[in-house]
Amino acid sequence: MISGRPLDGEFAAYAKSDIDYVAGDDAVGALAAQGKEIAELFESLDEETIRARRYAPGKWTVKEVIGHLIDDERIFAYRALCVARADTRPLPGFEENDYVAATNFESRSLANLIAEYRSVRAATLTLFESLTAEEWLRRGTVNGYEASVRGCAFHMAGHELHHLRTLRERYSI
Repeated sequence: MISGRPLDGEFAAYAKSDIDYVAGDDAVGALAAQGKEIAELFESLDEETIRARRYAPGKWTVKEVIGHLIDDERIFAYRALCVARADTRPLPGFEENDYVAATNFESRSLANLIAEYRSVRAATLTLFESLTAEEWLRRGTVNGYEASVRGCAFHMAGHELHHLRTLRERYSI
């Protein structure tokens, strides 16, 4: 089941510029392709080269970016699940900087982070592959805005592409 591309109003307005980078109208296909690309990029990195590497003081390390992608995907997948199952309760936002600060991604091996990333992506794809046409279009309140399931999926993909661009442009990876 192809998700279809979300329309304005199916995701946070602030995410539009990131979502515009996602090609096509198939969230599952986009996330599957990105997952392979991101995992291959991470696997090409050398543990010593990226240790504590930031592009500027106060910015996240490469490992913190990877950890953030994992956290963010879990949260967006949960939001998509709630909306797909017609849960009408408003879903809260989260403070990404607080989440990164509350753990020590730098203490983990790159291989461990990559394994977790792959695991989370596989679970996300399994969830999205199970959805019906009706479920993709369901809407709910997420972090104060209205979102569809496909809007959540494309937001996830666009967010990841945003960080991929940052890794390439600012971290020179």
